[in-house]
Amino acid sequence: MPFIDSKVSVKVSKEQETEIKSRLGQAISLIPGKSESWLMVGIQDEYHLYFRGEDSEPMAFIEVRIFGGSNRDAFEKMTAEITKIFGEVLGIAADHMYIKYSATTDWGWNGSNF
Repeated sequence: MPFIDSKVSVKVSKEQETEIKSRLGQAISLIPGKSESWLMVGIQDEYHLYFRGEDSEPMAFIEVRIFGGSNRDAFEKMTAEITKIFGEVLGIAADHMYIKYSATTDWGWNGSNF
């Protein structure tokens, strides 16, 4: 039950959105027990972001939320892959992205909780 939510300061075309969604679908398997079959992805483009008081460079804030416990090693690999995806597809520099991870044991779906 992972959810990857991204807020990016640049315009995202439908083709770029599809590529990001597909590549995140492959990348989520870096976290043990997670797969694209349960992945939900959100992409907000042209989001007003400021970093170091500036908004002149493309930037992103990305949240990865998962059901279950955290896995620091897997998150490290996932950060490298997310950085690569958003860099290659949207031209966002690695030092202009924040990636936040959160894991929870409380997750609702289909009218009840896991």
